[in-house]
Amino acid sequence: MIDPMISLAFSIHSNKGVYALLLGSGVSRSADIPTGWEVVLDLICRIAPLKEADCKPDPETWYMNQFGEAPNYSKLLEELEKSPAERSQLLRGYFEPKEEEREEGKKLPTLGHKAIAELVASGYIRVIITTNFDRLLEQALEAVGIHPTVISTLDAINGAMPLIHTKCTIVKVHGDYLDTRIKNTPSELEQYDDALNQLLDRVFDEFGLIVCGWSAEWDAALRSAMVRCPSRRFTTYWTVRGQLGKAAEQLVQHRRGEVVKISDSDSFFQELTEKVSALEEYDRPHPLSAKIAIATLKKYLPEDRYRIRLHDLVNQETEKLFSSLSNQHFPQETPFSKEEFYRRIEHYNSLTEVLLNLIVTGCYWGDRSHEDLWVKSIERIANSRKPACGNSQETWYKLKLYPSALLFYAGGIAAIAKGNYTTFVSLMNNKPTVRGSRKNEAALLALETNQVIHTRIEEIISTSHTVSFFDPPIYTPLSDLIFDPVREPLREFLPDDVDYESCFDRFEYLFALANNSDLDLKSGGNRGFLGRFAWSQKYEDLPEEIGLEIENAGADFILLKLGLFDGSLERLKSVKATYDSAVWKRLA
Repeated sequence: MIDPMISLAFSIHSNKGVYALLLGSGVSRSADIPTGWEVVLDLICRIAPLKEADCKPDPETWYMNQFGEAPNYSKLLEELEKSPAERSQLLRGYFEPKEEEREEGKKLPTLGHKAIAELVASGYIRVIITTNFDRLLEQALEAVGIHPTVISTLDAINGAMPLIHTKCTIVKVHGDYLDTRIKNTPSELEQYDDALNQLLDRVFDEFGLIVCGWSAEWDAALRSAMVRCPSRRFTTYWTVRGQLGKAAEQLVQHRRGEVVKISDSDSFFQELTEKVSALEEYDRPHPLSAKIAIATLKKYLPEDRYRIRLHDLVNQETEKLFSSLSNQHFPQETPFSKEEFYRRIEHYNSLTEVLLNLIVTGCYWGDRSHEDLWVKSIERIANSRKPACGNSQETWYKLKLYPSALLFYAGGIAAIAKGNYTTFVSLMNNKPTVRGSRKNEAALLALETNQVIHTRIEEIISTSHTVSFFDPPIYTPLSDLIFDPVREPLREFLPDDVDYESCFDRFEYLFALANNSDLDLKSGGNRGFLGRFAWSQKYEDLPEEIGLEIENAGADFILLKLGLFDGSLERLKSVKATYDSAVWKRLA
């Protein structure tokens, strides 16, 4: 039988945004946050001395005997503090850490809160219902750049955005600790207002549910909301440390839920996040997918009668990749970190695998009639990036071009490996347009290193080479990141690693020259693009080799005949001399 934890991880991963959380006081227990009832009992203990009495060992009974009614949170606060400001200050002591508590890590977001925030940031969780008064969850979310919509009053319900239009909505069914209207007593927990009931009905009907830290024993209104829900579209997963209580067991049976045994909420959410992340990281196409796609492409390429099927095949894989690169899958608000950077690179590599193999095979075996197909595919992927807005991280915004850079490199290197310079020049000269980059510039310029990899992260790329090349400094980690992912698709055509590296370097060197061909060289302009070739022990061989080819061919040099450098031999030589000089000067 499959472990319910594994089943839950698969359910969350395959149904992004479909599951909601229902969190109780157990989630904040390790942070030393008191429950609402514990606050009530402590407040009674503060009142008793004012009456010159001792309420222990049973504060609740003492209060009922003294006042003739059950203790009420709001009345207790009013008894102790007369103004809203004073009441607010009193409550902060229960839910906000003092300096010594902060040093001990108390009353701060726990590992569980932080793991939940990761699931929200990745788009897996969008709705959270909680009986807790504290704001630890909000703090954890804000730490990862997410400012949730918090519903803790009727006014907030009436003014809230629809659930589907928010990154995260937290519904505090018992209120917030800074609002004296929070619910504690059995009578207060007996029923909710109509507006809150309607909201809960929607959540329990439309979302799957993960319950953690909630016993269900005291919250009659919340239990009723779950019982009212007629549908079971998605599974309910109920976590428990020991045995389910009677109320919880009845709800599990009613919703035909799955019970997940856990040791504590922190380890549960950490493990869940790790499993979902692992599924995401290794969610690459089946190994046969790329092989089948390549075989199909090879069948379609030689025969004109398959041109429509060829177009449909490439277009289908392009659109599949385009859809998987949305901001929903790669949130732009996630704070920058080394771990997140490499996670995204690996995820991009896996998603791009099938189309990468098609581009490599097509640019190697295809002819001029197919070139527009590869150019348009790369252009489409480059434009999966939408204009930056709101609190988008510039690092992630730039990195959205990484998949198209992979395809661009792969196609160009494959063309050079075959000696298919018409396709190479088509990629350079037809210039697929990248909207939003320097006023819809060509991919030739938009896909250079400093447009894809933000300069702020140069220090985390262990294999990068940093050079203060121009102002501002330009570094070149992009080719280091691309080198390995592009290697396997090209192994069929370049089985020898030395030949592969040679073609890779040749592509980048010619790319660098083409990237400088549109500048005014009289003013000393130079883009300064550098790739792996610049640090090769045999770097001097590459410029000499290509220089000799230019001298021998003259005006018949293949790149000139195909339209690069305006077909001018003198311009090509000038660009090359200026570029080579700049490289040697900066690397000296």
